Amino acid sequence: MKKAPHNENTRVQLPAILHLTRLGYHYFSLKEHANELDKETNIYKSIFKDQFLKLNPDATEDTFEREFINIKLELNQNDLGRSFFERLLGKGNSEYRLIDWEIFNHNTFHVASEVPCINEEEEFRPDITVFINGLPLSYIEVKQPNIIRDGVTGIQSEFNRQGERFRNKKFRRFHNITQLLAFSDNLVYDETLGFQMQGSYYATTSLSNAKFNAFKEERWSDIVDDVLPLSDEKIHEVLKDNNKLILKNAVEFKTNCSSDTPLNRFLSSLYTKSRLQFFLQYGITYVDEVDKNGIPQLQKHIMRYPQFFATKAIERRISDGMKKGIIWHTQGSGKTALAYFNVRYLTDYYQKIGKIPHFYFVVDRLDLAKQANEEFTKRGLKVKLISSRQDLEQSSKDFSGNQGIDIAVVNIQKFKDETNFTNQSGYDLDIQNVYFIDEAHRSYNPKGSYLANLYNADKESIKIALTGTPLIVYKNHDKEDEVLSDKQDLKTTRNIFGEYIHKYYYNQSISDGYTLRLMREEIETHYKEQLQQALAEVQIEQGSFKRKLLNSHPKYVKPMLAYIVNDLNQFRIMEADDSLGAMVVCDSSEQARELYKQFVASQDELKESQAFSGALILHDEGDKSSREDQIKAFKSGNIDILFVYSMLLTGFDAPRLKKLYLGRKIKAHNLLQTLTRVNRPYKDFRKGYVVDFADISKEFDETNQAYFEELNRE
Repeated sequence: MKKAPHNENTRVQLPAILHLTRLGYHYFSLKEHANELDKETNIYKSIFKDQFLKLNPDATEDTFEREFINIKLELNQNDLGRSFFERLLGKGNSEYRLIDWEIFNHNTFHVASEVPCINEEEEFRPDITVFINGLPLSYIEVKQPNIIRDGVTGIQSEFNRQGERFRNKKFRRFHNITQLLAFSDNLVYDETLGFQMQGSYYATTSLSNAKFNAFKEERWSDIVDDVLPLSDEKIHEVLKDNNKLILKNAVEFKTNCSSDTPLNRFLSSLYTKSRLQFFLQYGITYVDEVDKNGIPQLQKHIMRYPQFFATKAIERRISDGMKKGIIWHTQGSGKTALAYFNVRYLTDYYQKIGKIPHFYFVVDRLDLAKQANEEFTKRGLKVKLISSRQDLEQSSKDFSGNQGIDIAVVNIQKFKDETNFTNQSGYDLDIQNVYFIDEAHRSYNPKGSYLANLYNADKESIKIALTGTPLIVYKNHDKEDEVLSDKQDLKTTRNIFGEYIHKYYYNQSISDGYTLRLMREEIETHYKEQLQQALAEVQIEQGSFKRKLLNSHPKYVKPMLAYIVNDLNQFRIMEADDSLGAMVVCDSSEQARELYKQFVASQDELKESQAFSGALILHDEGDKSSREDQIKAFKSGNIDILFVYSMLLTGFDAPRLKKLYLGRKIKAHNLLQTLTRVNRPYKDFRKGYVVDFADISKEFDETNQAYFEELNRE
């Protein structure tokens, strides 16, 4: 008997198509229906027309033809598909519906293989295309597992190829209509190989290189009933259409058709109809960014899987009567974006039960309020930045008044006095206040008045605390149990804000590629000896001065600065990247000033091409505007080194920051917050580097162990 041939098509593509039929998608043959596809967009026109007329009973065939022409014009715009996406959601200029979002199963779902995307001489053929109401809203690329060419895995080559497609303007229409992309080699994720070497990933479209996300299922019970048996007739139909009937009884083919393969589990997670609806309707957003040269740069983002599960967990808890709870997601995992997605999702959730939600994003620092305002605005929300007591009192009217805001951003200190938020709009509305309380691991002292006043503003409000490092209790050396905080009378985050709604710790974030692994570097021995000698000389010279005065003495600072400058220079040479930035966390504000003073003097002696630029960021150095300008200059690459003491250790995101020089011991959650300033993804970096002048290894190990125990407590 002739052995059945196995390749990418038979190992991965055909089993994937068959699994999608398990999820309720109808297979259609290009051999029979190719002429029904619009060649310029790949819209399955006959199905689209039928569904359009069903969804819009007052529409005529002429109406449909006009809408179809308008859609094709929109798909040719250089807007990353934004106009079409708004039309798809029913938020564009058109009054007609393309998708039934209320009863999603009323739509039609089809899947086809090798649908060609052709524009003149340019062409590509996605392995699998998914249609909803005849609209090709998603495609899936599959690779044969365990194939490596020139040191690049199949999944990596697919990512590279996808970036080239995005940049090709000939494919603009095909990508403007596509919302969800998926890639898989039918292998499990493997951290030992390095991030994104194998496995299954999803993304949305981009103008250049997309961000590819892993999906790791948390709640199979949500989707298990949607996976139907695979009939013998369906297998026969798909294999016959692809001229592969020889595979029908092949053992390997049957194995790959199992619903439990890595690829098919991934498809169940994303393409179960309820999941697909969620991601299309609530999980995609456009972001109006500006590049370092001040040029607008439109981006399109899709919700990460921990954000999805956190959102659904919030919905479940609210449905069960929850009034407060905690989202514990590690730093850099996108908590502000999570709040944005929840504003969209919970708005519809509450409206379906006859409530009008008012959303507040609560921070404890003015710079974080401004940052949150910018992030929400970039994503298209109408934001009210609360700057006074009067703004706070007026805010409940602003949601339903002429401003029609989506969310108000407010500093916790604006709750100086009790304010009634139940309903001051002047309308007979059932209002539900929802507070997202950012950075809930600090400054929210339950013994103070601000948090109490916020809680008393509306007893029926929902309080969702966001934190990457909750305050917890742990064993510290030989001491009794204590709270991970500098203020020992501060209660734990759980006591203040309730139980955990959802958790996503940094080890998960690292394995998913959302944040980088941290590499601790000890200073070289001869430099350590120089520092110790300098400190000894200063102690003899100064006597019993306070430590911060000794550590800020010019004799001690000089070798420390020399090490930092030399190390950063060597780091840039080794990485062949002059864009890499650094932050020096000083032992005191006095040390920061002395370091910066010597830094400026030393760099002034060098040629401009050899010198670094720097900035001193202290709360009492310069005015707020100048500090903001310096921070922007660092983020854009125009400043090389930041010298800080207590500022910028939390809530500061600059992906190019890849070297942290730690000059003082920091404890507990503050330590984790500080270290993760260098954990943001940047180019091809896999690590962020911490140069340890303060010897924090023991403190870090104890803190990390305490958080892992808290993570697994429930």
